[in-house]
Amino acid sequence: MKVWNLRCAQGHGFEGWFASEDDFQSQQSRGLLSCPLCGLADVVRAPSAPRLNLSGAKAEPTQASAQRSPNEGGAVSAPSSMADGAPTLEQMQRVFLQAVRQVVANTEDVGPRFPEEARKIHHGEAPARGIRGQATEEEREELRDEGIEVYSLPIPEALKGPTH
Repeated sequence: MKVWNLRCAQGHGFEGWFASEDDFQSQQSRGLLSCPLCGLADVVRAPSAPRLNLSGAKAEPTQASAQRSPNEGGAVSAPSSMADGAPTLEQMQRVFLQAVRQVVANTEDVGPRFPEEARKIHHGEAPARGIRGQATEEEREELRDEGIEVYSLPIPEALKGPTH
């Protein structure tokens, strides 16, 4: 199994798993690869360091870890990209995708009926539940004016499910 870092034309990075180089090229040429964030099919391999799986291999302790006092425990320092506390773009994209997947999994897609369905729920004419769908900016403002909480969340094409 080959695990490669991929990047779309918008610069979004993500992983792809392939049986072989030929499998990757075949999927790419047939347009089967797409970015999980924006849905673009213009995807290329990004440069990456090789990942080695050396089962049973043990790392030699560094001088610093060998000199660690017993009360320092086994703490591991954060990667340099996280040392200052700022997440990387890839980490933010991963968190965003996890949040969107959570929303998609726990809401009903009512499509363009969103404003109507939100009003029905608000007035007790439909069962209370999480919904998502499409509304114009004007419709969203009207809903807010009526006291109905509405949030805009871009859902990548790759994560959209069937509409009801």
